[in-house]
Amino acid sequence: MAKPKVAFYWCASCGGCEEAIVDLHEDLLKVVELIDIVFWPCAMDFKTSDVKNMQDNEITVCFINGAIRTDEQEEMAKLLRKKAQLIVSFGSCSQLGGIPGLANFWDRESIFASSYGGKCPSVDNPDGVVPQELSEVPEGELTLPKFHNTVKATDQVIDVDYYLPGCSPAPYLTMRAIKTILSGDLPPKGTVLAPNKALCEVCSRNETKPEKLSLDKINRVSLVEVDPEKCFLAQGIICMGPVTRSGCNGENDGRCITANMPCRGCYGPPSEVHDVGAKMIAALASVVGLEGEEDMSEAHVQKLLDQIVDPAGLFYRFSLAKSYFRRKIMTDSKEEK
Repeated sequence: MAKPKVAFYWCASCGGCEEAIVDLHEDLLKVVELIDIVFWPCAMDFKTSDVKNMQDNEITVCFINGAIRTDEQEEMAKLLRKKAQLIVSFGSCSQLGGIPGLANFWDRESIFASSYGGKCPSVDNPDGVVPQELSEVPEGELTLPKFHNTVKATDQVIDVDYYLPGCSPAPYLTMRAIKTILSGDLPPKGTVLAPNKALCEVCSRNETKPEKLSLDKINRVSLVEVDPEKCFLAQGIICMGPVTRSGCNGENDGRCITANMPCRGCYGPPSEVHDVGAKMIAALASVVGLEGEEDMSEAHVQKLLDQIVDPAGLFYRFSLAKSYFRRKIMTDSKEEK
């Protein structure tokens, strides 16, 4: 009996999700016994032509990690959608846009100016040379993928069947997802293959949070001594646990929490949260300065806001591309895409 055919592809991401596959350790050998890996260009010598030559729906399941930033990534995502029966959005960049999605606060022109122009102190490029999509060389033409103006999550480009969240997904969830898909006993389409509970619900520090939490100061985790047993929010440290899905460390505290660091939000929202940043801002607004009316003065609120460094990057660190506003509108941009 032929083994199910599985593919892995890497779009705009750091490569951590590729490492997450390797992090299966000896379980990777068990996976290889069950499947036939037909496309994994990060690890093996596969070509785009290998995929193009396959029959439609020949691949049982394809795991796509990373956001969609370029024409090449969009083309490959659409090709793999055509050739695969199932697409799994693997990791926070693919599911939500992730860290690459923060580029949506700018446009392509300003990103190129920052990276290749005089604004970058580590770049010596007095002529302002930027990458060209087409270059003439003695041997012929060289091409580079078109750099899109907007970063997109995978399901903003192609139809996605399942989501495996995380930066990167926990090995046990990856293994569980592979076994579930190969079993044929599939959950409803669109399911996020992780517990549908907020991290706060399983966090051992939750019981240390006062019944009526009141914050009169916002602390940065790097500038204070953090109590390893006390709720981060009760210490004035912003933790995304209230709006983030659990599962990164089983039914235990999150991986970051275990390391005495606040949750960053990489597992994305549980099903009842539709905009991570908006929900977290609302949660904070309900606990800031509740000791008296004078604490709610405009000056006091502004003082608290000034203590949050890069609020947009903090609250939308992984989810800007899938938020309600998706990107900052740049009126001088030459391209909407």
